[in-house]
Amino acid sequence: MAESEARQEGRSRSGRSRGPAAVAAVAGVLAVAALTMASCGDRGGVRFWQGDVRANSCPRPASLTGSEFNAQETGLRALRRAAFRGDFFAQLELGSRYSATRATDKNIEDPIEAATWYAMALANDEGYAPINRVNRNGWGGWRPLSRYDDCRAWERHNAYQRLDRLLGQMTREEQEEVRDRVIYVLSTQDADGFRTLARLHDGLYGPFGEPEDNREAREAWGRGGDHRAGGDRRRRGYQTAVNLFQRNDVDAYLYNYLAVQTGDVGAYVLMSDFERSAPGRSRYRGFVEAKARQWTPPYEFYPNDAPQSGVPFSDESRPRGDAWEYALSRMGGELPFIHVGRALRYLGITDTAAQRPEDLSKRQIETLEAMLGHPMEGRLSYLERVRAIQLASVNGSSEAQLVLAVMYAEGIGLPADYARAFKWFEEAARQGSPEAKFAMSSYFALGVSGVADQDKAQAVALRIDSALSGFGPSAGRLQAVLAQVSRSQRR
Repeated sequence: MAESEARQEGRSRSGRSRGPAAVAAVAGVLAVAALTMASCGDRGGVRFWQGDVRANSCPRPASLTGSEFNAQETGLRALRRAAFRGDFFAQLELGSRYSATRATDKNIEDPIEAATWYAMALANDEGYAPINRVNRNGWGGWRPLSRYDDCRAWERHNAYQRLDRLLGQMTREEQEEVRDRVIYVLSTQDADGFRTLARLHDGLYGPFGEPEDNREAREAWGRGGDHRAGGDRRRRGYQTAVNLFQRNDVDAYLYNYLAVQTGDVGAYVLMSDFERSAPGRSRYRGFVEAKARQWTPPYEFYPNDAPQSGVPFSDESRPRGDAWEYALSRMGGELPFIHVGRALRYLGITDTAAQRPEDLSKRQIETLEAMLGHPMEGRLSYLERVRAIQLASVNGSSEAQLVLAVMYAEGIGLPADYARAFKWFEEAARQGSPEAKFAMSSYFALGVSGVADQDKAQAVALRIDSALSGFGPSAGRLQAVLAQVSRSQRR
């Protein structure tokens, strides 16, 4: 009995002596488990990222990250093709290349272009849409099944920092150029691009269209984020980056409306949601419909300026759909080649205006392709004929502006777009083109809904001005086309 009591007392003392150690051991295990869980997901906006950049970044294939110094231009073209088509990682890589974060990219450094692609990456839902998530009951709810969500979050956190730094070093005009380039690229992506533009201007979303509770969005607003960013950064956020696109209901409504005009059913549902999402939004409908008919992208095509290296930016927004293909096919038989030849002469590529494609040398064609940032194939495509006229137009040729206006009015080379046709008639008329003045007089005489209101007095003034400039009524075909457009718009 005494021995039994002694053993019991010993166990009791042993239990008491081991108690705190056992509790500490269990607590340590739970702490490690908690840290492990937090490192895989989002726990109150706190992330346990490692110090090694390579460990945080999403892996890249060698073809994307190779130095390729001897094939730099080829690599840029491949990245731009992917970036224009919405590849999140290609957009990030372009931002890095044009930021010259690697010494081998110093020759192509361009802060405006770098900021453009960082902004595109932040606006890309491929960067924040949840993937590989499971509901781990009792362990904090939904968490990533792999590190893909976490590494993308780090990429976006990093992109916000870099974009804010780049924009902070720019003038207001340079910041506006970044914004215009983003708008142009997204406008080439049909309904998806217009929906993204709508979110960028909608105050119910994050700074770059992500959900408002997205942790990188909250960090950018200064509402919490990376615990290692420091108190001041956490409060201040990234004010230059978040103000790149100003929130307002009219522009958000406009881009939703433009998405609907592409025929996308999902866009119609989203626009209906937008109208119901806040009081008073639906009252803008009539105003937005009129604005949408006049809306044109900030650029005729992507700016073709190049950094000091001479490696040009290429425009990879290829024609989309049957309407584009049909309009391009009409370039061969319906637009006299002399107009292309005159554009090439204006651009300084040729000394005389070529009458036929065969009159151009391989070197002259490659010169145009180099200016456009296209691969040098030495064969003038229909798209490059269109680009030649557009390039001459944006560089101030009133003759090319008149031709481009007619191309838009009749759907030759480009799908019919009466707002753009009017814009280029107006540009040519401003430079004194009598033919453009006559065309504009027809617009005002007949009235084209949403583009030019009927204004008889303005029509007469323009027609008299056109006649005094020596232009007779030889634009009958153009006038008939505009009359047909007007009737269809009124119907």
